[in-house]
Amino acid sequence: MLSRVANSIYWMCRYIERAENVARFINVNLNLLLDMPSEKGKHWEPLVMITGDRRQFEEKNPDYTKDAVIRFLTFSREYPNSILRCLAAARENGRSIREIISSEMWEHLNNFYLELSDPRSPDLALGDPDRFFKIIKMRSHLFTGLMESVMSHGEAWNFARIGLMLERADKTSRILDVKYFMLLPQADMMNTPMDSIQWMAVLKSASAFEMFRKEHHQITPRQVANFLIFDSRFPRSIRHCISQAESCLHRITGSPDGSAGNAAEKLLGRLKADLEYTDIDEVIEQGMHEYLDGMQSRLNQVDSAIGTTFFNLKPLIQTSIQEQ
Repeated sequence: MLSRVANSIYWMCRYIERAENVARFINVNLNLLLDMPSEKGKHWEPLVMITGDRRQFEEKNPDYTKDAVIRFLTFSREYPNSILRCLAAARENGRSIREIISSEMWEHLNNFYLELSDPRSPDLALGDPDRFFKIIKMRSHLFTGLMESVMSHGEAWNFARIGLMLERADKTSRILDVKYFMLLPQADMMNTPMDSIQWMAVLKSASAFEMFRKEHHQITPRQVANFLIFDSRFPRSIRHCISQAESCLHRITGSPDGSAGNAAEKLLGRLKADLEYTDIDEVIEQGMHEYLDGMQSRLNQVDSAIGTTFFNLKPLIQTSIQEQ
């Protein structure tokens, strides 16, 4: 496979997953506000914190209002990680590899972008945001479902899956990091009803609430963090995502499990092993923020190693969150 093709399909899926996660965070925050006291900006600022792009937001917006945050994260053409820009980048990468992906995938991706770029979309997003962002999530799920069901599970599919899984792991780490480090820094807020509501929102941000409750009857910070980091069966946990990404990488290179023939396999293998042999008590002892910050740095290193090993190219319209 040409490195250009592998590069484009990898980033196409990273951008789709990134757009879905932004929509997911906004939609959960809207529902969270129904149960929280109204304080201007308090509940919208963390959404921008998750992206790591507060500086860019504050350059154009004086306050963290609902409308300002939704417009910035969804429709801004200047902000490279808005949903609209992510879909534009995914569409451009998809357009360049139409001979690799199925016609159904391309038609869906193209229509997805055109619907979002419609001039009437901002009015719908601000007028009925719950419905609007649910549509964004379902469009993303449909694209992933099409990729699973109509695309041959060869090299191209494996590169797509690696991109999707690395992006998903990064977003799970970010939502946990914001909750622990920024959202409720006051000690007197811990173990209060408000704290429980916000931890419930963290689970819902990863579509993990129902699956978590099947295993745990009480929502505690320790159990939520353990589930979203270390659960091997939940498809949005960090451990599961890293395990799936490593399996796809070995299928591409043909290297046996447990071996490493290049820098990307070494970094991903070490990260998988650390997740398998670390527990939540060690993470809490080290510090949740420090652990998750280190996790994000290691994910960035894996991404760089994949680019150096397989692509030797910059992705089309690439501006990753970590480069801001």
